[in-house]
Amino acid sequence: MIERHPKNAPGDWYVDTRCTDCGAARNVAPGLIVEQDGQSIFARQPKTKAEIAMAWRARLLCPTASVRTENRNEAPPGTFPEKLTEKVYRLGYNAASSYGAHSFLITRNGGNAMVDAPRWTKPVVKALEERRGLGLVLLTHQDDIADAERYAAHFGARVFIHQADRARAPFATDILTGREPTRIAEDLLAIPVPGHTKGSVAFLYDERCLFTGDSLAWSFEENDLAAWKDYCWHSWAEQTRSLARLLEFPFSFVLAGHGGSRELPQTEMRARLAALVERMKQE
Repeated sequence: MIERHPKNAPGDWYVDTRCTDCGAARNVAPGLIVEQDGQSIFARQPKTKAEIAMAWRARLLCPTASVRTENRNEAPPGTFPEKLTEKVYRLGYNAASSYGAHSFLITRNGGNAMVDAPRWTKPVVKALEERRGLGLVLLTHQDDIADAERYAAHFGARVFIHQADRARAPFATDILTGREPTRIAEDLLAIPVPGHTKGSVAFLYDERCLFTGDSLAWSFEENDLAAWKDYCWHSWAEQTRSLARLLEFPFSFVLAGHGGSRELPQTEMRARLAALVERMKQE
């Protein structure tokens, strides 16, 4: 039985008690949807056009379908893919198998790239087909693979993953090795960032967008960059060193699998990352 969480704000929109606290809905509707006792709730009802759009994005991406509305309206056209830059989109339709991780699409002349993967669903397939298909699937680590294999097979895409995490993606076609960056294309760089998992990788696109998987994120609660020791499965010390190494690369937009995504001026982003690394050293 689907039960409305009792602490939702009164009104049409609510989160039910099946919520697993993956945080995905809060990432796309910060302030509107908040954490309460280990689950998400609507802190207030959406009123503005922007807030209603955020609520619909949360509804469509929630992996447990826990974000709901009393009315039977359909999502407005164009809810997903969500345009983040001229070339980068959030795909939505997050998968329960990746604990609600976000996935992204980069539209590029050399072949579109999917970073991690959503659940297999017709709206995503249609969106990709409308944008000239898919040439690359870039897996940041073993936890957020979801239905990458089905998307890669459907579109005939190459799949990249690091050797240390390849056991979870035996279908991968391109295996990254070692700790040195690998140039995948002129505008795409794979940067090994071991720590969260042994084979974690960040992908840098166009010296602006850094796709970080679960290694680095923006915390809307703390209003700062964050990494979480409680969710580090391999080595916190290595993750700290990996994030310190990211200071060598130019980027202004962090796009995370788990956690928030945020763009800042490059100098501010670098300063915040340096400060985070220092905090991590103290943990």
